[in-house]
Amino acid sequence: MILLFIRQHMMWISFFIGLLLVWNIICMLDTGFAAVSIGYLNSVAILLFLLFLTARYFWERASLKNILYQKSLQDVESYRWDLYTCKIIELYEEQRQQQVKIVQKIKFEKSEEQDELLAWVHEIKAPLTAMKLMIEQLEDNKARNRLEQEWIRLHLLVDQQLHQTRLQTIAEDNRLEQVQLRTVIFKEIRQLQTWCMEKGIGFQIDEIEEVVLTDAKWLGFIVRQVLSNAIKYSPHNSEIIVNVTRDTQGHILLKITDVGPGIRPEDLPRIFKKSYTGTIGRETNVATGMGLYLAKRAATSLGILLYVDSIYRKGTTVVFKFPVQNEYVQTFGM
Repeated sequence: MILLFIRQHMMWISFFIGLLLVWNIICMLDTGFAAVSIGYLNSVAILLFLLFLTARYFWERASLKNILYQKSLQDVESYRWDLYTCKIIELYEEQRQQQVKIVQKIKFEKSEEQDELLAWVHEIKAPLTAMKLMIEQLEDNKARNRLEQEWIRLHLLVDQQLHQTRLQTIAEDNRLEQVQLRTVIFKEIRQLQTWCMEKGIGFQIDEIEEVVLTDAKWLGFIVRQVLSNAIKYSPHNSEIIVNVTRDTQGHILLKITDVGPGIRPEDLPRIFKKSYTGTIGRETNVATGMGLYLAKRAATSLGILLYVDSIYRKGTTVVFKFPVQNEYVQTFGM
């Protein structure tokens, strides 16, 4: 605190030392001061200055302590600020209030945009449902399958947009419960079965009995993004493998493996970045770069570690690493 006070008043101290030097030089050069003791005059001047500096220190001590230890400018008027400092604080507070108003305005506009987007997504669900019913009534199997495939892609895009909007409030939207992995996986596969049948893609699923503590709706969304990517990039008449294991620490590992084109090593570190489509995505022109990005964000919010192992031209494995019970307690305070 004392060092801060000295640094704050270094200009005063420098001025006094300079004034004292000039005073001593004048006394030595001017013969009129020959009978005067320069040491006595210096001692009196230094003593008076030290008394002034000490008084000033105790005057400002409360303010310095507030800055150093409390790190707060609350109750500004109760501290002994000088007029210059008070003016700075006043200007700072005016600018802070202006910034608060700007931030509040941006948040309000963002909230309105989010509400409008959610309303649009919900509105578009009605014609999508009607389209689904009409497609199911078609007698031409080939045309029905083609239309169902395109309907699924449109449904996935709308679903992505809906969950992207809801991600902002996922902390208030999720509900942790005991979820059977098998139920979630089979539900998502059934929703994509038309697409799978059109490409001749099958699933090899081990016996899955594991139960995890998570949000079923958001977990379904994450699995849906991973499965849709696996189906999208898998070759015709291939197989997707789904299995569950545990690591040495007891974490449940859900693995979804395809035999698609894989991911280049240079693309792997960036596959979870927003709008990043990678080399394969640009070559096929079917990627939006949002699926894995949204899946990663949702997984992180649920305490799930999502990572990818891939061998270029051989296939890709997406791994869900679920936290154990004590990690849930640390993350969610359960």
